Amino acid sequence: MQTYQGGCHCGTVRYEATTDLETVVSCNCSHCSKRGLLPTFVTPDRFRLLSGEDALEDYQFNRKVIHHLRCRHCGIESFARGKAPDGSEMVAVNARCLDGIDVGSLKLTPFNGRDF
Repeated sequence: MQTYQGGCHCGTVRYEATTDLETVVSCNCSHCSKRGLLPTFVTPDRFRLLSGEDALEDYQFNRKVIHHLRCRHCGIESFARGKAPDGSEMVAVNARCLDGIDVGSLKLTPFNGRDF
């Protein structure tokens, strides 16, 4: 496990997330594929929002169990909050928004969100 910092494009939203980046999901649902999201999931105790809470806009679709939070200034969704299939709280951190990460070096885990 390592603690990474990340955030949106304009820098308004900033956070820390502790993860091993062992599982980074490449989801084919309409939202993830159109936005290019590569989520890695952490429990809320491994996520700390540092700034920008007042700049977050919430978007929900389908079953409305995930709060896709984007910066109202630059439009980037650097993380989302929601519930895992077992009902536990989780944070989906967009690996593309973590500082210093070479996305090309990550092992991506395919997920069929289109049919979920």
